[in-house]
Amino acid sequence: MQTIRIGHSPDPDDAFMFYALTAGKVAIPGTRIEHVLEDIESLNRRARTAELEVTAVSAATYTLVADRYRLMDPGASMGKGYGPILVAREPIPQSELSKRVVAIPGSHTTAALLLRIYLPEEPPLIEVAFDQIPRAVLERQADVGLLIHEGQLTHPSMGLVKVMDLGEAWQRDTGLPLPLGVNVMRRDLGDARHRQISQALRDSIAWAHANADEALEYAMRYGRGIDKETCRRFVLMYVNDYTVTLGEEGRRALERLFGDAHARGLIPAIPPLDAV
Repeated sequence: MQTIRIGHSPDPDDAFMFYALTAGKVAIPGTRIEHVLEDIESLNRRARTAELEVTAVSAATYTLVADRYRLMDPGASMGKGYGPILVAREPIPQSELSKRVVAIPGSHTTAALLLRIYLPEEPPLIEVAFDQIPRAVLERQADVGLLIHEGQLTHPSMGLVKVMDLGEAWQRDTGLPLPLGVNVMRRDLGDARHRQISQALRDSIAWAHANADEALEYAMRYGRGIDKETCRRFVLMYVNDYTVTLGEEGRRALERLFGDAHARGLIPAIPPLDAV
């Protein structure tokens, strides 16, 4: 029996979509699945050495590992009109943001790539674990924090104000969903295995939607203290139609993100979109 390690984040949306695989509700014949839970920037770094057979990565990191990893059609995290946000202790004009120290959740995250697209004059940056960014801003280690995950919803309760919404900016400029995270499979697994793994993840997502309360109960373990309704809202923001399949619009969104980044010299090449 072959062991396949699947890397994903310890976050409610990933927990929700992978629950059926974790709990044995969905299986891959002849395969033992080992789940590796790490924050997305840690998974981005591991993908650079092709360590895991299957892993979640930031869409921005896929551009760096596409020679060793193939894009999965299911499992993408895309926001339609929402995404990473910049927050601060008090309102800051967008024209001033390039002069302020910004805490980012990792230099290879899609959030950081979007920051470079929308703030061409790059501000001073510090890297902070994504769940510690609000504290870094409140304790004045940084003037501005770039929030991903549930911090997009919970920041007002921490006394932080939104100063720029990169998801809204992307929607305004492109009319497309914003690709943030994708799942990838090592190319050396081969096409037949790729199709088997992708179908298993698609089945796991479908199971979670059909048994939402049970899957949400599991996802709550990774909610970092948020209540069930906030967890449900966050999960359904990012486990959506594009998560089941990229579709034509999802592919166009990835093409636009990679095209814009490449035109600005922010990524070395536009990667193949040979998703399965």
